[in-house]
Amino acid sequence: MNRSLFFLGIILLLCCNLLTLHASGNALLSVGVSKVNITPDSPIQMSGYDSRKALSKGVHDSLYVRVLVFDTGDDRLAIVSCDLIGYTNDNIIDIAKKRFNISNVLINSIHTHSGPNLGSSVSYAGIVEQKIISGLEHAVNNLFPARIATGYRSFPQLGYNRLIIREDGRAHAPWYNQDKLVLPQNSDRIPFGPVDPEVGVLRINDTNNEVRVILMTYACHAVVNAHNLEMSADYPGVAVRLVEKAFGGKTIGIFINGASGNISPLLRSANLDASGKPYTDYSLIERMGALLADNVIKLSDGLKEPEGENVSIKVLRNSMKFTGRFDKGLTYDVHFMTILINDRIAIATFPGEPFVRFQLFWKENAENTFPIFFGYTYIGGDDPHYVPDIRSSAYGGYGADASTELIEVGAGERIMNKHLENLYWLKGIMRDTVGEP
Repeated sequence: MNRSLFFLGIILLLCCNLLTLHASGNALLSVGVSKVNITPDSPIQMSGYDSRKALSKGVHDSLYVRVLVFDTGDDRLAIVSCDLIGYTNDNIIDIAKKRFNISNVLINSIHTHSGPNLGSSVSYAGIVEQKIISGLEHAVNNLFPARIATGYRSFPQLGYNRLIIREDGRAHAPWYNQDKLVLPQNSDRIPFGPVDPEVGVLRINDTNNEVRVILMTYACHAVVNAHNLEMSADYPGVAVRLVEKAFGGKTIGIFINGASGNISPLLRSANLDASGKPYTDYSLIERMGALLADNVIKLSDGLKEPEGENVSIKVLRNSMKFTGRFDKGLTYDVHFMTILINDRIAIATFPGEPFVRFQLFWKENAENTFPIFFGYTYIGGDDPHYVPDIRSSAYGGYGADASTELIEVGAGERIMNKHLENLYWLKGIMRDTVGEP
């Protein structure tokens, strides 16, 4: 063997950290699912930016953790969807591996701004951890052979790109309100872009053809309820509830937030009463959730499962190190994972709050697959906070250049290029030897 090729192979293995490449002889992938209520039973600090120091005043709708486990017979992958603004927990990942033989765990947060601040209560954080572990246990102990259908549906956008180029030639969020172009919070509901107008669905049926799971993915901030002091899963909670109701008692809905770092909802309750106290129009989360659910249901009804799939879960995991954009003393160890399920469902995970162009890149370039982008997803490492694309970094604004915590320019593009490279390796297209002329 050529010595340089040998060392190149070693470097590739070290950089990509190939954790899993398992295939099973089973006819079908096995799936387990669970749903656990995590609503606080006593007042707790709210997590939303408008009420960070305020205690909750009650519960508008319950918060849940939903767990989805894929099992090939040789390996397991778990998706944990949390009705929280964000969640990181290495202990859960370790327990999943040791107790439940789950090699890879994805912890996705729907990013509701109407949830609890876990950092304000050690006891409540412990309760959430135990409930997630119980959810993992239930899912693993109740596996069933599954058929997976996938699809996307485009419909009039529910969100807008909140970094709008203004009269001064710079991009600003609607609350900047320093010129005549945009009223506060875009109250004119102008559909600025770019956005991703599609909702994606994984519909999972058992062998009796009952719908057991509807996983939906959409890119928009869960901040319709901007100022409220009641617990709520915002519009994703409404969408999931309506989807579960439509498909009956055995169906569990799961919402995955995508690259919505710069995407705000067109429907937004951002009002204060005459005394300056928060006032929330909850009908808006019902409306937005219903619009999303309606499209999910219509899409799900028309999906068909492919026949004769190669049952497999293939994973490449990466760690990339970056510095801060303005504060060069900051360092970020960003962990992400590229996953290929049954050789056709391509998942790209991204921690923190990535901007929407990264999701559009993934969907445009992950060819011959059903591509899904998991934003707000923790698998380990550091939280990079907002991650803007290069263009957004240049024009600036909230999340793009208005923070000392920002990661270096171009970090997101480097991560997405690595995702694309990983996908080619997972699909067996990328060669590790010299090709033919």
